[in-house]
Amino acid sequence: MAAHPVSPLAPKSFPDLPAIEGVRFATAEAGIKYKNRTDVLLMAFDEGTTAAGVLTRSKCSSAAVDWCRANLPGGRARGLVVNSGNANAFTGAKGKESVQLTADYAAKALDCTTAEIFLASTGVIGEPLPASKFEGVLDEAATRLTPTPWIEPAKAIMTTDTFPKLSGAVLEIDGVEVKINGIAKGSGMIAPDMATMLSFVITDMPVSADVLQALLSKHVQKSFNSITVDSDTSTSDTLLAFATGKANVEPLESLDDPRAEIFGQALFDVLFELAILTVRDGEGATKQVAVNVEGATDDASAFRIAKAIADSPLVKTAIAGEDANWGRVVMAVGKAGEPADRDRLAIRFGDLLVAEKGERAAVYDEAATSAYMKGEELEITASLGLGEGEATVYTCDLTHGYITINGDYRS
Repeated sequence: MAAHPVSPLAPKSFPDLPAIEGVRFATAEAGIKYKNRTDVLLMAFDEGTTAAGVLTRSKCSSAAVDWCRANLPGGRARGLVVNSGNANAFTGAKGKESVQLTADYAAKALDCTTAEIFLASTGVIGEPLPASKFEGVLDEAATRLTPTPWIEPAKAIMTTDTFPKLSGAVLEIDGVEVKINGIAKGSGMIAPDMATMLSFVITDMPVSADVLQALLSKHVQKSFNSITVDSDTSTSDTLLAFATGKANVEPLESLDDPRAEIFGQALFDVLFELAILTVRDGEGATKQVAVNVEGATDDASAFRIAKAIADSPLVKTAIAGEDANWGRVVMAVGKAGEPADRDRLAIRFGDLLVAEKGERAAVYDEAATSAYMKGEELEITASLGLGEGEATVYTCDLTHGYITINGDYRS
């Protein structure tokens, strides 16, 4: 499969994330699908590292997701293995054997137990993943572990991504510098449900596994769970967080600790930036779109309506064509199955009122609205006038590029 042109929404530069004490990594070429590029990531964590995660709620989850689900209650991590090019999903008994063997190789390479190994896979569904490809590769990778540069692991987990995704935060807690680094991959099959495509966040903050889990579960909702590229939830969605505990501060062991709010906000900032980068790398994307719904009966209803608008192929193709077709937004609100009143509904594109009270707005300006649609970052707002509920879902447009990429994905 040929590489696709870099998204026009790609960042102009990538952050040079700092080393985090307690974690090192190496990338390797195992030739799982791609030739002449890294496709395996091995991360090693010092003893005492805590782990948390949120995983896809797909009923057809991958073997690696099942493996993580079994190991997360232990709350401890020593290693992470990620491969791209093969999702090891819908692979039956072979998939289970593959993850067990991969974990065995990793545990041997890192001198730990398989209960402390986490796995993630991304790529084609339904193709058996021969774990033999990792034999020797993980042993060799373990001999050259390094704390930087973080762009290397970000590159190794890419599939149809056109750029690596990195984000970081440095904050001060009790006068001590605390770091959070995150990487992610995702471009298509993006409509996360409890997690993202693949994302890994590492911090040196000492955090108990249960507090880390609570913060991750909370902050995924308005970051990764509020994006959609194509309405399709992956079999492999995995978001894992690891805390090495090396920062010299008192451990964070309760959500009642005021520091939980400070650390949680920084964690959210990293998750949110990674989520937005994923939307900006949506397959074939040329525009980033924020869909706001306000005045719904409650927040959950607002979210479902926003998702209906953001997922609509008709809305997304109109945006791709820079067509101010607000009638398609009306359609999406109406089909969402949520409380809505046609005659109270108002729609804005940016600050421009285009429809209200059951008809086109009297102040509607076609030229101004068409000019607005030429921008790279757009906002659509639907005001329902029914209550206090509000939500925002982030998406991208739907172009011919999406069909091109997905039409030849397995070739």
